[in-house]
Amino acid sequence: MSWADRQEGTGGITVKTPTLSVEVITLPVSNVERALRFYVDQVGFVLDVDYSPNGRFRVVQLTPPGSSCSILIGKGLTDAPVGSLRNVYLVVTDLQAARTHLLERGVNVGEIRHKTPIGAWDRGFALGLDPARGDYASFAMFSDPDGNSWVLQERGYSNV
Repeated sequence: MSWADRQEGTGGITVKTPTLSVEVITLPVSNVERALRFYVDQVGFVLDVDYSPNGRFRVVQLTPPGSSCSILIGKGLTDAPVGSLRNVYLVVTDLQAARTHLLERGVNVGEIRHKTPIGAWDRGFALGLDPARGDYASFAMFSDPDGNSWVLQERGYSNV
């Protein structure tokens, strides 16, 4: 575990606190091969590990390009119901391009929507990209073959 310094209160006291990092998310899937093909061939994740010492256990680690967080699929990894993972965010700099790329690879990505009203979001959405292409304002969703759901979210478009 790494530690970071931070200031507490106004007394200038420095306290060591742990630095936490999400590194792996386990997805419950019914068919490892089908999920592997979906995430590698269609979504474009990189296969890091595929290990199965016996017929009861298999771990497959996949990483989205540019991410420091991976996903695990496999056999004997979790007792969570198949397809129960919801709304894991994949942040992209150009939502329209990312959606088009996934659609071309056979991923059923929903329509792009953005928060509304702009600047005073009250959980409402409108179709299309945020007119200002603001960070965290535009989204599109897709699911894997088992129903685990993902959210594409745009951030950093103006830096592209």
